[in-house]
Amino acid sequence: MSGHSKIAATYLKYRLRLMRAVANIVDDNDVEDIVQDAFVKSYEAELNQEIQYERTYMLRTVRNLALNHVSRAAHKLNDQVENMDLLSHSNMDASLEKQFESKQRFIHFCQATESLPAQVKRVFLLKKVYDMSQRDIAELLQLSESTVEKHVAKGLMQCAQFLARQQQPQRADDSQSNLG
Repeated sequence: MSGHSKIAATYLKYRLRLMRAVANIVDDNDVEDIVQDAFVKSYEAELNQEIQYERTYMLRTVRNLALNHVSRAAHKLNDQVENMDLLSHSNMDASLEKQFESKQRFIHFCQATESLPAQVKRVFLLKKVYDMSQRDIAELLQLSESTVEKHVAKGLMQCAQFLARQQQPQRADDSQSNLG
């Protein structure tokens, strides 16, 4: 590789597009951190291997990180709900709205995965929830690694589209309440 990083150039060129893709999945407060983390992980990967399609690689990385962020938030929410009796009442009021929003996002994510075709859903959940490698999934389901990769990408894309559609009515409701 020459002295110039293709990943760095791609990041600079497509940063706003990456941010829009993440904004459909996570809270606005987390978008920048996730996009920066995707850049770092992509840059590190570029040091170890040749990445032929930098934009696709970064987009996939940023979406994976966003979905992992949502999943971690859901696990955190479940832990908080289990330990709710330990929270003070003043803390409880402030965090209930955030907990509700996180739980709602998690429910939407579950609905998104339910809308996937059966084989795509199976592969997607094995990869994203059980953190299995593509090779292990391919062996388990007797598929090629390329098919596994395509199913994961399709699952990510369809889930992101589903989540974006879920956000549209909410944003329309928010703008209507601002008019009144």
